[in-house]
Amino acid sequence: MRRKAKRSLKKTKMSRKFQKKLKVLKYVRLNELHYLLKMDTGGANAVFEPGQFVEVLVPGSKDAFLRRPISIHDVSNDNASFTMMIKIVGEGTRALSEVREGDELDIVFPLGHGFSINENHQKVLLVGGGCGVAPLLHLSKAAKEKGLQPHVVIGGKTADDILEADAYRKYAEVAVMTENAEIGDIGMVTDHAWLREKLKDFDFVYTCGPDPMMKAVAALAEEAGIECEVSLENLMACGIGACLCCTVHTHDGNVRACVEGPVFNASQIIGWNQNENCHV
Repeated sequence: MRRKAKRSLKKTKMSRKFQKKLKVLKYVRLNELHYLLKMDTGGANAVFEPGQFVEVLVPGSKDAFLRRPISIHDVSNDNASFTMMIKIVGEGTRALSEVREGDELDIVFPLGHGFSINENHQKVLLVGGGCGVAPLLHLSKAAKEKGLQPHVVIGGKTADDILEADAYRKYAEVAVMTENAEIGDIGMVTDHAWLREKLKDFDFVYTCGPDPMMKAVAALAEEAGIECEVSLENLMACGIGACLCCTVHTHDGNVRACVEGPVFNASQIIGWNQNENCHV
């Protein structure tokens, strides 16, 4: 019988933060809206947790004056570089898409608390939707390095929403779901057998993507008696907890997604351990 998740916030030590101008080592265009930026860490002795993020200053923009929070997609084995997966959603991310290899970006890193990995677990399930898969590559890599067996379900409306599936296959068993059956199986991520009749085979669930999808995944995990961590994509401004615009309502009170999160146990968040008519 699995132990129910405790409704308390994790008290882990914050990673040391750096602010540096970092060089773009590699630019990869995935499709019309998505791209990767591989960044040198500039010699910083940074320790990256899967699920953390960075804040990027948009170069040469008079309007996009706030830093943009971007998920860390992957980290090199020597921690000398990290990769960001970015979706163009506005002026800031469009401006960032125009940088090229050799350019420098002013970045604060790493920020927030990431996913927890329990080495006593065996099989873990990672569920991502669209660009929400971004932090799950680093997580699947770290989980495998600790001896776990990661399984990843990636979902999207069309093939253009399925990002980096082959990269995940280096570390995990991977299933792909699209709503139009363009690639993989037809349906939502929550239609896959790993989230239905086989969910109880897993020791832990992680998810990142649109809120309705994560709520549905969390509800299925709760029903199966399995702990689930969710990575929230709340609007953030400062990234250091000062502006309070990313507040999350939890059973321990209001907390900041950029500091205490962005990863939370789903049972901590008020309303997330119940299926609130969420269908994905």
